[in-house]
Amino acid sequence: MKRRLGVSIYPDHSDYEKDIAYLKKAADLGFSRIFMSMLEVTEGKDVVAEKFGKIIKEAKNMGYETILDIAPSIFDDLGISYDDLSFFAEIGADGIRLDESFNGSKEAMLSYNEYGLIIELNMSNDVAYLDSILSYQANRPFLYGCHNFYPQDGSALPLDFFESCSKRFKKEGIRTAAFVSSQVGTYGPWNVNDGLPTLEMHRNLPLATQTKHLFATGLIDDVIIGNAYASDEELEAMAAVNRYQLEFDVVVDREISDLERTIIEDNQHVRRGDITKQMIRSTWVRVKYGKEANPVIPGHDFKRGDVLLGNDDFGKYKNELQIALEDHSDNRKNIVGHIAPEEVMLLDYVLPWSKFKLKVRS
Repeated sequence: MKRRLGVSIYPDHSDYEKDIAYLKKAADLGFSRIFMSMLEVTEGKDVVAEKFGKIIKEAKNMGYETILDIAPSIFDDLGISYDDLSFFAEIGADGIRLDESFNGSKEAMLSYNEYGLIIELNMSNDVAYLDSILSYQANRPFLYGCHNFYPQDGSALPLDFFESCSKRFKKEGIRTAAFVSSQVGTYGPWNVNDGLPTLEMHRNLPLATQTKHLFATGLIDDVIIGNAYASDEELEAMAAVNRYQLEFDVVVDREISDLERTIIEDNQHVRRGDITKQMIRSTWVRVKYGKEANPVIPGHDFKRGDVLLGNDDFGKYKNELQIALEDHSDNRKNIVGHIAPEEVMLLDYVLPWSKFKLKVRS
């Protein structure tokens, strides 16, 4: 399943022109999903239709898919019914996200709506909710799953719970989504905004690192920025994330040679299938560059995250690239650099035969 990036906007709290400029900026960088909250609407049906429809029309012209976040109270406020979703189709939405659940049968029936609207389900509960819906023979191609976000510091999901919830959807082939949080975005749907991540461990991390992590889990197809507005720099960094394999930033603290840079950056790295606990080994490069000189450089005590190359004293293992997983020492290896500190946690996702890339941080 192709992976996508998304942004969130909040028409009841924002300015139309700013929203459009933000969407244009993100679209130019390859973002293609919009989460748009309707939980806060307080105006009448006609005003809401005009406000949301205007934005959705422009977004559609930019190539976005727009999902509206709704709750049962919205139907009462707007005088519409779950049995008639024409209002959402008429304003151009591609789907609706059910912030609250029904009985399984209702969701299954909604997935057969005559307008072809996607029905997005709340993923942030580790119960047999999806199983119930599917048992009522839901229209699978029109079902998505999307986690919640959490404005209050300390209130977002722990990793193990997130994984358990997500696996329920992933094993059924349902498209999945989760939220990351801008470090400069100032608002979301509510008047508390300590960021808007799905995972608590992400709350204070760079946006690109959060994105790398969600894709690395293999459980999330669409990564959406929960709060608005992310900075230009954040959008660009997130857009540059490799969506299909981990690409680590390498921090260097000395002038590295052309050979060292070439081995790091210009090769597809693959972890050996017969793994070791001490390090990740990318061995093909030692064959490719085995005849190239690599003099011994002082400093041979290694910490987790250090990027290493076998030096001229390492025989057949010269120019093999390794990433230390455990502290150790070996005079036959040189330290070339270090995995960026905020990305060291991602080493857990480099599995036997995993492909990965490395890039020297400028």
